[in-house]
Amino acid sequence: MSSSTHGNERGLIARHAGTVLIGQLAVMAFGVADTIIAGRYSEGALAALSVGAAIFVSVYVSLMGVLQALLPVWAELHGANRGSEIGRSVRQSLYLAAIAVVVGMTVLLLPGAALRWTQVPADMRGEVEAYLAVLAFALAPALLFRLFSTLNQSLGKPKLVTWLQLASLLVKLPLSVWFTFGGAGLPAMGLAGCAWATLCVNWAMLGCAVWLLRHGAFYRGYQLWERIEAPDWRQIRQFARLGVPGGLAVLVEVTSFTLMALFIARLGTAAAAAHQIASNLLAVAYMTPLSLAIATSARVSFWLGAGDTARARHACRLGFELTALFALLYAGAMAVFRTQLANVYSDNPAVIAMAAALLTTVALYHIADAFQTLCVFVLRCYRVTLAPLVIYCAMLWGMGLGGSYLLAYRGLGPWPAMQSPLAFWLMSAAALALTALLFVALLRWTMKARAR
Repeated sequence: MSSSTHGNERGLIARHAGTVLIGQLAVMAFGVADTIIAGRYSEGALAALSVGAAIFVSVYVSLMGVLQALLPVWAELHGANRGSEIGRSVRQSLYLAAIAVVVGMTVLLLPGAALRWTQVPADMRGEVEAYLAVLAFALAPALLFRLFSTLNQSLGKPKLVTWLQLASLLVKLPLSVWFTFGGAGLPAMGLAGCAWATLCVNWAMLGCAVWLLRHGAFYRGYQLWERIEAPDWRQIRQFARLGVPGGLAVLVEVTSFTLMALFIARLGTAAAAAHQIASNLLAVAYMTPLSLAIATSARVSFWLGAGDTARARHACRLGFELTALFALLYAGAMAVFRTQLANVYSDNPAVIAMAAALLTTVALYHIADAFQTLCVFVLRCYRVTLAPLVIYCAMLWGMGLGGSYLLAYRGLGPWPAMQSPLAFWLMSAAALALTALLFVALLRWTMKARAR
């Protein structure tokens, strides 16, 4: 393959990823802003946000994973020049989205069992439940906007999504401050104010997306606005075979991470707040490998749809190179500037010290997270979804979450109980590193088998 082709492919992936990253960071800034605003409002609000955000993220990202898994389907149709089939496929995906919305809202409106099972302090539960009740009604527009985003990413046109996400941030920030602290005749809502701001912004974003789909010249060739057909259960089952294992895999990955917040909550508000700072910084850093994974998988699926497996493998290699570069850069920054980063979120010396102590381990976690994320997205391009789910269950729930709980509260082998959030980060980082190694081996075997 010529150097010019090599450079062009790298440039396409980098530009696509960069555009997606800007939009993802704008959305991630929602959570960063809410964390800072809640922390300035009260330490109790920050601790409640740690628990509430863990539950919402578990639900939303898992269901988002089901819909995001449709990216290879539409990217392959695009690569095969079958654009006229994309509209019907998108309309059928709405049925899958409707099921996801019903499931997600049910969980968010009834979180009591999860809060009791994880022994979240009783005085924190009311605030968490009020926060989640508002976010339940923000879930539908969030998931439907994710479909719009996935469609654009599969077609290699993420710019419109990014512009909408940037514009939404300009609305979200002042609304969160206003609703949380009150003013201009509005009473202070505390943590629930952040949720109300998210609800308003999510519906506004969806409204803009629908308008663009209806009136944008770019979308006319895809016949999106034909009358919606009755459910095609054969196609929906195909979506489900790809999306459900993918969504469950994301559920395992995310819950292995977010359930830490629920188990750590019993260690007190300082530990919960420190964990929220560490997890929020990790989530921000994660946006770069996620963006690279989206861009790389879009190119891999495009070339698979075009019938060129050599270029698909080449796109995958370039994605790995870019992922390794940025993962090492971000991990180094988290380790070197750990105290300064913690101080951005809190002025409590105990919280700052505990959060800074976590960030060195968080840096190692991020490196493993970056590689496994790219692998799992590319594996979906080859329709490999069940094996990653099995690996996630064994490694992240078993070794990661189960081992973390033992090390924190019971002791593990020769190590006594640490009674510290550091126990959760240490075991989870080790489990994710092994997961990444297994995924790399699985991807290499899959690509070789496809090339035969």
